Parts: sequence; structure tokens; C-alpha cells
Amino acid sequence: MDDSREPELLFQLGMAFQMLLTEFTARMSEAGYDDLRPVHGYAFQALKEGGATSTELSQHLGVTKQAAGQIVDHLTGRGYVERLPHPDGGRRKLVVLTDKGWRHMADAGRILRSLEAEVASGYGDLSGLKSNLSSLLGALGDGELPPFRPVW
Repeated sequence: MDDSREPELLFQLGMAFQMLLTEFTARMSEAGYDDLRPVHGYAFQALKEGGATSTELSQHLGVTKQAAGQIVDHLTGRGYVERLPHPDGGRRKLVVLTDKGWRHMADAGRILRSLEAEVASGYGDLSGLKSNLSSLLGALGDGELPPFRPVW
């Protein structure tokens, strides 16, 4: 069978990601988070395990320290994160989620689960797809994933 008319896997994965992210972003905006972009969600993911320095955040996001600082400034100005003295002392600051940031995480999780359930209702059980994607990521990444570069 000639499958040259089938879109390549990379294209299919990219389009699925783009479509889901666009819908998720729209729903988050409707829920009152129109001041955030996808990059901010990636930052929240990096901060949810006890916070991070701006340098650690830049490494997690795969952006410059200056860009990470701008992201932190944006989130701080809107009350989602705060800078605290680092537990190890020195001039470093630990960026942590505020109550507002944690509420955002809860709302985002609820919206993501709802979106996933809607996709599953049209597609079927997603557990096989998720398992296959996890295996693919493991095979491609040799156990270590690169920074997930945000969509601006």
C-alpha cells in the first residue's frame, strides 16, 4: 500500500497539539485567564514542585535568563507567583506559586481533563494512545526529555 498521501507523524502530532492547545487556551480565557499565554502554563508546571529560581526556570523552559525573568515579572505583576528569599540564602530568589497561581493550576487541570474526556468521547479510550506516546517519548529521549519550548 502506498502511504505517501498520509501525513507524516510529525505533522499529525504537531497539528493535534496545536488544535488541542488552541481550544484549551480559549477555554482558559473564558474562565477568566485571558492574561496568560501557554508559556505561563509551562512555567507553572516548573514551579509546582516547590518553586524554582529564574535560572532554573530558564533551563526548564529552554529560554534565556532574561526571558525567564520577563515571564516571572509578568506573573508576579498579576499575582500568580511571588519571589521569596531562597532557603539556601544569598541573593537568589525562589519563585513560587501564590494562592491565585494554585487556583489557576486547579482550573487548568479541570479544563484539561474535560477537554481530554471530550476527545475520548469522539476518539475512544485514550489510554492506548497515551501509552504509545509515552513509549515513543522514551525511545526518542533516551530517558531524558529536552526542555519543552513554549508556544508564544
